[in-house]
Amino acid sequence: MVPTKTLLINNGIIVTLGKKNHVLSGHSILVNGGSIESIAPSAEFSGSYDAVVDAHGGVMLPGFINAHMHYYSTMARGLGKAEPASDFAGVLNNLWWRLDKALTLEDCYFSTLVILLDAIRHGTTTLIDHHASPHAVTGSLNEIAKAATIAGVRSCLCYEVSDRDGAGIARQGLDENESFIRRCREERNPLLRAMFGLHASFTLSDETLENAAARGKMLNSGFHIHVAEAESDQQYSEKHFGMRVVDRLQKFGILGRDSIAAHCVHVSDREMQILSETGTSVVHNPQSNMNNAVGVADIVAMQKKGIRVGLGTDAITVNMLEELRAALWAQHLLHRDPSVGFMECVNTLFSSNAAIASNIWGLPLGGLSEGAAADVVIVNYQPPTPFVEDTVFGHLVFGIPHASIATTIVNGRVLMQDGELKIDVDEKEVTARSRELAAALWKRF
Repeated sequence: MVPTKTLLINNGIIVTLGKKNHVLSGHSILVNGGSIESIAPSAEFSGSYDAVVDAHGGVMLPGFINAHMHYYSTMARGLGKAEPASDFAGVLNNLWWRLDKALTLEDCYFSTLVILLDAIRHGTTTLIDHHASPHAVTGSLNEIAKAATIAGVRSCLCYEVSDRDGAGIARQGLDENESFIRRCREERNPLLRAMFGLHASFTLSDETLENAAARGKMLNSGFHIHVAEAESDQQYSEKHFGMRVVDRLQKFGILGRDSIAAHCVHVSDREMQILSETGTSVVHNPQSNMNNAVGVADIVAMQKKGIRVGLGTDAITVNMLEELRAALWAQHLLHRDPSVGFMECVNTLFSSNAAIASNIWGLPLGGLSEGAAADVVIVNYQPPTPFVEDTVFGHLVFGIPHASIATTIVNGRVLMQDGELKIDVDEKEVTARSRELAAALWKRF
């Protein structure tokens, strides 16, 4: 897992993104350990390096970041046993809450490893995951962490605490979060981070929320929770607790600059204001929301109120450029205006996700600059029109998503080069075992 000491990446077009985006031709990137040592004209690099990666004229970008993911959902691919659902509650009850109950620790490990190989192939180098396996809680995050470390991809993990399976399992979830947060802080593995996971307001009692809030405060940890994904979450909260979801989370101290509120499809203007004032990050998951027919979050309105809105996939994909495009089309439809939302959507992936991940890891992610994390992807893309600072985002939405990822580098380690995986994993063997486990899981489903 030790990254190459010095690695020179040359012969490509560098798109730095970050706080001040630059498009640089004739420049190279020098990586030393897990960070970028310098970016300069290629002629300045004439020394000897441990390794050299040739971009073959392609585009060099910072690795993509997925701010809301469920690794275990990999095991649902192709599953046709769930009864059709006419609403979001039916989707949860008929599919996901049946699936997660049947997961074993080995399922958790292989579902993670398989999807992270896919992430590498799509240039996604950092993922913030949200896990549930009610009958395999204890040790589940360690299994996921083992797979993430083998794959070499950055992962922030949490366990989805919920009262839906009883108080005993809820306590196990609380303990699993606390244990893994402590582990990450002790080990200081550059690839691993942790948050305190919670499912959603409508599956959490006041007692469990209070317990989680107390532990999170003690650990100085942010929370990762689903918020108002469907209108039913708000209806339940108002009926049973006499307040809206965001109000309830604020009451228990769940919100804050280190916390993630995933979805927020059905939040009011006043709730948006609370999210903004508390510095809570919202993560938009457009494809999942449309697939579940719960609606489209108004991320244009959120950003106008000063909310940091990131982009996740909710396990629909690990291809972040695909998700970005879906986000843009959804905003056009929501506002019935094809001129609305372009930069707001672009900012979710290339600005907010970078800020969210940088805050979690405590180092610059999502940009190519001296001192930033050495997470670099190279895309097989030859721009057919001018490719400069003013046009690059148009290429990232309308051109680069159709190109293939050639090379993926995380923490200075080359995970894939010229389309060939370089990690010590037999992909055929892993996927074969995953198929066996999935078949057994589906029988238990």
